[in-house]
Amino acid sequence: MQESDVANRLIDAARECFLNDEYQRVTTRQIAAKAGVAVSMIRYYFGSKDGLYEDMIRQTLLPLIEAVEQLSLDGDWDFGDFFALYYSTMQENPKFPALILKVMALNQGPGKNVIRQLLERGRQRGTRRLAEIKGEETESEDPKYDLLRISFVSLAMLPMLAKPVLEEQMGHVMDPDFLKQLAEFNGRLLKSGLQSL
Repeated sequence: MQESDVANRLIDAARECFLNDEYQRVTTRQIAAKAGVAVSMIRYYFGSKDGLYEDMIRQTLLPLIEAVEQLSLDGDWDFGDFFALYYSTMQENPKFPALILKVMALNQGPGKNVIRQLLERGRQRGTRRLAEIKGEETESEDPKYDLLRISFVSLAMLPMLAKPVLEEQMGHVMDPDFLKQLAEFNGRLLKSGLQSL
């Protein structure tokens, strides 16, 4: 078994355990057993349960952040692409939006700093790109960029957080086709908001 394989198995096992139970109730023994490795491997690769938890959050969110950054490098600014990417990522990890909410709003688990760092990375990149689009100088303190960013986060997260309730109210599931339509619609909303700034 290669070293990176052990670390990846621990990340996958941690994701499954932390998504299905509260942080305090999950033990390193459970995670190691699910990964099929010795408990000492958690300390070897991640230092502690906290370190493993933070790395699990980072590994789950980083591909999304990197993909968003790649989308923002070309000349087209299609917010619908961003929403579609977020929705598909969360569909693969349907319990993950609730985990993020628990970390950020309820302060559960040690992952708050990781999420804050990733959000700040996205904020800085997005602020620069939006300034380029508007043909303005970048002013990181300009509240209009925060308005746009918070709107994006709200439109992205709420449908995935409230998915069961929304599906019950609508009488149908939010399948990939529906989420594609929602992504396009939310993209148009955000673009309209940008033009009004």
